[in-house]
Amino acid sequence: MHQPPAPPAEPPAPPQARPGLWRRCLWGGLALWVLTAVVTYATKNTTLLPTLILLGSFLVPSVFVLWAYERHGRDLGVNLILGAFLTGGVLGVLGASVMEYYLLHPSLWMFVGVGLIEEAVKLAALMFVVRRHARIHGVRAGLVLGATVGFGFAAFESAGYAFNAAVTMEGIDLRALLETEILRGVLAPFGHGLWTAIAGSVLLAYRRPDGRFRFAGPVVGAYLGVAVLHALWDSMHGIAIWLVARLTTTDLDRQLFAQGYIPEPTDQQQHLFTLFSVGGLVVITLLAIGWLRGLVRGARGGSGAHTP
Repeated sequence: MHQPPAPPAEPPAPPQARPGLWRRCLWGGLALWVLTAVVTYATKNTTLLPTLILLGSFLVPSVFVLWAYERHGRDLGVNLILGAFLTGGVLGVLGASVMEYYLLHPSLWMFVGVGLIEEAVKLAALMFVVRRHARIHGVRAGLVLGATVGFGFAAFESAGYAFNAAVTMEGIDLRALLETEILRGVLAPFGHGLWTAIAGSVLLAYRRPDGRFRFAGPVVGAYLGVAVLHALWDSMHGIAIWLVARLTTTDLDRQLFAQGYIPEPTDQQQHLFTLFSVGGLVVITLLAIGWLRGLVRGARGGSGAHTP
């Protein structure tokens, strides 16, 4: 008796990334970075410097992007996340370098210009990455992709700072390189990624259904707001010096601010400088996090997107 052919077996479902991958990447990457630092320090092998710089610069930004993808961005797709991190990060760094070279000059308002330029180029990079994805809109998508572009920018920028710290007139300064990477790694979650997440969420919340971008009042306001936070963050060193000088001296010398430090500071001045510089960064971070939480609550209470 003729038997009907068996139905074809269904293809296996594509493997899903296990939750918590970001934790394993964090601890594994940190272990590799420490191992690379120890071997480089012990052998003085300068060929390991690119490995050390790349691991230290990309570890924290990549882990935060992976966390955001696992928790809130799986539907956006891996290709778009990678494009936002790599393409957005590189375009942002290149655009900022060109514009700052031609437009900025040393002045009291230089950091304001840095904030305006860097936040603008990161938003432009985000728009370039999602230009052909008209379906991508809303606060959540803007938060994830904006943070991804910001962290990509931070990773490439940190690599440059680490390289500059390592290369000196006296040779390779490995200690300065390690200190730079540790400091920027600790501060990475509270800088570019956070600011661009805020601006990106508002930008994509007001995106039209056909994919065109609307530069409505809230979009411009968000851009200017994060640019101000960025400028305050970058200028906090100078602001702290000014506050210390105001509180502890009667004669404010302009050369003090041109030098960027207080000559022969007292113990009181050192303590006040640490308080004002660190405290200022904490205040800026809390303002940004509060703003971000407000956007998230607003998106949960409404549709998360605005249409004309």
